[in-house]
Amino acid sequence: MSNKAAEKPAPATAEDTTRVELRARDVSFDWSATPLHWIPGDPSTTHTINVLHLLLPAGERWFVHVYKQALPLIRDESLRADVIGFIGQEAVHSRAHDDVLPRLRALGLDPTPYTAQVDWMFEKLLGDRTFPPGRARRWWLLERVALIAAIEHYTAFLGDWVLGAEALDRRGADPVMLDLLRWHGAEEVEHRSVAFDLFTHLDGDYRRRARTWAVAFGALVFLWQRGVRFFMENDPLLDDGRASVREFVRGGRQGVLPTTGAILRSIPGYLGRGYHPSKEGDLARAVAYLASSPGANGRAPDRATATDAVRTDATDTAAARTAAAPNHRKGV
Repeated sequence: MSNKAAEKPAPATAEDTTRVELRARDVSFDWSATPLHWIPGDPSTTHTINVLHLLLPAGERWFVHVYKQALPLIRDESLRADVIGFIGQEAVHSRAHDDVLPRLRALGLDPTPYTAQVDWMFEKLLGDRTFPPGRARRWWLLERVALIAAIEHYTAFLGDWVLGAEALDRRGADPVMLDLLRWHGAEEVEHRSVAFDLFTHLDGDYRRRARTWAVAFGALVFLWQRGVRFFMENDPLLDDGRASVREFVRGGRQGVLPTTGAILRSIPGYLGRGYHPSKEGDLARAVAYLASSPGANGRAPDRATATDAVRTDATDTAAARTAAAPNHRKGV
């Protein structure tokens, strides 16, 4: 039996109905001067974040593919518009991260052996199956919609984190890479509610939510550590590159990676019965960044200094907070 009735949020309030229109942005990033270790002197953190370029192109193409199948089942026009906006944004994210890979190859680090495995996972393991029309085909669609909702919980978490990770600027991280990460992170915060709202709209079963969260979290940890290990072992600038948990913990303490505590604290949030993504992240900061991102607004960031886009002044933030009230769609 489904727990849909118990899981659907309460009716929307007037404040909740203020929405941010989701749209794909025309972005451009110049990788010609980005070094292999774009966080100077810290290959471990560089490659921990670089795993995004391995996972996201195939993963976000898969999101788009699944959501196009879900579109005919959506009965709420507001949600349909958000899902279409989400699809557009995810397609651009996939292409933007894919565009980093030729630069890595030019610098002597070919990610093809790893990305081929990731492609297989999303296209074959999680791809379409030859179920006949009916309950089995719908079950497989709902499983994948729930998986995406769980994954989006963590992409929004990472997006909110990178928007506030000023330690990366202090360490002299490449401003073009930071702009890519923060533009993407800001859009993840901007559309953070869509995947969960779609899951709730189509199903909302708590047991499916918990089960697919466990699968998604376990898969992300597994794939991420394998990706970091691949990068470190194949980095042409390292004689004996090794990935370690100690280095990840060190990065968290220094502010250049999320802390293990923050990651662990995110778990009960998603599994709480009253969870909704609109309660997570700083939407005002995300909207302000999108308005000033060099890559999203046709400007090149200054490589000589920290990019202006990371400095959101109080005036911009206050204005953005007014325009970006939570998009908490209830009762869909």
